[in-house]
Amino acid sequence: MTALQKLVLASASPRRIELLQQAGVEADRLLPADVDETPLRAEHPRSLAKRLSKAKAEKAHASLKTESDFSGSFVLAADTVVAVGRRILPKAEFVDEASNCLRLLSGRSHRVYSGVCLITPDGKVRQRLVETRVRFKRLGREELESYLASGEWRGKAGGYAVQGLAGSFVVKLVGSYTNVVGLPLYETIGLLTAEGFQVHFGWLSGPRA
Repeated sequence: MTALQKLVLASASPRRIELLQQAGVEADRLLPADVDETPLRAEHPRSLAKRLSKAKAEKAHASLKTESDFSGSFVLAADTVVAVGRRILPKAEFVDEASNCLRLLSGRSHRVYSGVCLITPDGKVRQRLVETRVRFKRLGREELESYLASGEWRGKAGGYAVQGLAGSFVVKLVGSYTNVVGLPLYETIGLLTAEGFQVHFGWLSGPRA
């Protein structure tokens, strides 16, 4: 029975895939859910993260209803939002966006919110919201220009990837590090376990390489 459980991840994010694998969980299918990520008027960053993670999970769950092989799966989705106060920073796609984000974050604190949503095989919707506070050093011109030239910022919320070069910008981090990477592992694994997903089944094969 345990081996028949299936997990669908409503994302194609390499970071989220790797984080799940780090915890010994392998998604049986990746099903990225394309949703409009535009914040609503005056929407708080934490509300946006919760809303988008739920929307992604529900969209993926709905698309599985016609597929008998995956119709009884657990569906997991997440969304990460970077904010300074109530100001929501974009997922930078252009160098000007990334530059603006990094100049704003330079020498100050910001918050990273991740909404995690799980839909169980019997249709229950469970959510968690995780918040981490991060403080950046003051970025010099050469440092900023070099980071922008690296291209590492592309597609990243707030214009940076903490698990990469930008890790050297972090003066202080309070809360979940994996949340800042893109999937808070403690809360995600707790959510899966609480709903009966056999997280530790994959651990029984011995140490991972």
